[in-house]
Amino acid sequence: MPRKPNVLFILSDDQRPDTIRVLGNARIHTPHLDRLVREGTAFTRAVCPNPLCVPSRAEILSGCSGFRNGVLPGYGNAIDPKLTLWPEAMRQAGYLTWHVGKWHVAGRPRTRGYGESQGLFASGTPNPPAQADFLGRPVTGYRGWVFQTDDRKLFPEQGVGLNGQISERFADAAVSFIERKPDRPFFLHVNFTAPHDPLFPLPEYLKRYPAERMPLPPNYRPEHPFDHGNRAGRDEVLWDYPRKETEVRADLAAYYAVITHMDAQIGRILDSLDRTGQAKNTLVIFASDHGLAIGSHGLRGKQNMYEHTVGVPLLMRGPGIPRGKRKQAQVYLRDLYPTTCEAAGIPIPSSVEARSFMPVLRGQVDRHHARTFGYFMDVQRMVRTDRWKLIHYPKLNRYQFFDLRKDPQEQRDLASEPDRQPVVDELKTVLRSWQKEVRDPLSTTPAGPR
Repeated sequence: MPRKPNVLFILSDDQRPDTIRVLGNARIHTPHLDRLVREGTAFTRAVCPNPLCVPSRAEILSGCSGFRNGVLPGYGNAIDPKLTLWPEAMRQAGYLTWHVGKWHVAGRPRTRGYGESQGLFASGTPNPPAQADFLGRPVTGYRGWVFQTDDRKLFPEQGVGLNGQISERFADAAVSFIERKPDRPFFLHVNFTAPHDPLFPLPEYLKRYPAERMPLPPNYRPEHPFDHGNRAGRDEVLWDYPRKETEVRADLAAYYAVITHMDAQIGRILDSLDRTGQAKNTLVIFASDHGLAIGSHGLRGKQNMYEHTVGVPLLMRGPGIPRGKRKQAQVYLRDLYPTTCEAAGIPIPSSVEARSFMPVLRGQVDRHHARTFGYFMDVQRMVRTDRWKLIHYPKLNRYQFFDLRKDPQEQRDLASEPDRQPVVDELKTVLRSWQKEVRDPLSTTPAGPR
C-alpha cells in the first residue's frame, strides 16, 4: 500500500490576496510563492468569512463556522471540546502532527491534537517593555509575545514581541522537523506572524520598495465614508484620521518587504522538502488567516467585508493537485480540513461542517459554494455570489452592494440604484435565511431600507 502523503500547511498573518507577483501584482517580489502557483493550483476567490485572527484560526482547525464551533458571538471563546480538530483527525489516522509558530486559539498545541511543537510563539510576558515599530510608532500588536515550550516555559531572552528575523526562526523550526525524514507521514502546520503589524522590515528587503514609488491601492480613500463598526478599533487607530498618503505608502513598502522576507523563508522550507526527497509525496498548502485593508477604502485593519480582507491567497501543490491551474470556485478556509482528509484518504469526522473541494481540484465541477457569507461581531454581515456582494451593517441598518465583475475594487456602491433592487432584495432574503439557518444572534434584526 502506498504511503499517505505528508501535509505541510503554511499560514501567514494578515496577508492580502493581491500580494503574489505571478497572480498579478508586478510590484511585489514573491519567487517562492510564485513557484507554488506554477507547480500547483491557485484559488483566486478563497474566503475568510470572519476576518480576525482568533475566529479565523478556530474555523480552520475545527472545519466549522464560528456559529458552530463555539467561538462566536465574541471572538475569544474556546473551541467546543466535542469537535474533532484537524490535527487530531490526522493524528488518529497515524500522522505525526507538528506545530510551528504563532499560537492564537484557546488551549495549547498538545491539547489540540499536535504531538510536538517547535518555535512556539504566544503571549505570556506580563508588563512587556515599550516598543516602537520601524517608523518609531508605539507598538500595540504582539506585545508580550515570546517563544516558549508547550508547557509554558518562556524564553524572553530570545526577544519579546516581533522583530525583523522572526520569520527565519519559524523556518528554522519547520526545516528541523522536515529533516527528520520520519517513517510515518507528517502533518506540519507552520504559522508565520508576517505580515501582521508591528512592521520590522529588514533593510536589505525594504530597499527593494522605495516608499515614494509605492503606488497607493487603487481603492485608496483618506477616510471610510461611514463608521463600519470598527473605526475606533486597535487596527484602525494605528493611523490618524484622515489617512495620510505618505504613511500609507511607507507602511505598504514595509508590508511588502516583510512578505518578501517571509517568502524567502518559505523557499527554505520548500528546499528542505526537495533536499530530503520528500517533495513529491508532500501536499503543500499556503494561505493566510485573512487579508488587510492597509489603505484601501480608508481603512487600516482587517475588520471589514471588502475583497482585500475577506479574500485570501490559497495555493496548493502536491500529489493529485493539477499544475499551473487557477480556480475561481468560492471556497472557505475551513474547507481545507475535509479537503485534506479526502486527499489523504482519511475519514472526515462527523463534527466537520465544511465540505471538501477535491471535486474542483479533480476538474469534476467548477463551483463549490454558490454563495459565501461573512460576519464580524455584531456590526457586519455579508453574502457574496459569483458576481454580486451585499454587505449589511446591522447597527446602521445600512447596505452596500457591489458588482464584483465590473467593479472588483468595490468603488461604486449600487445599493440605492433602482434597476439593481431586484438583485438587492433577493440577496437580502438569502442573507436573512442564512442567518436563521446558522442561528445568528442577529437573525431577528430587521432589514429595512438603506
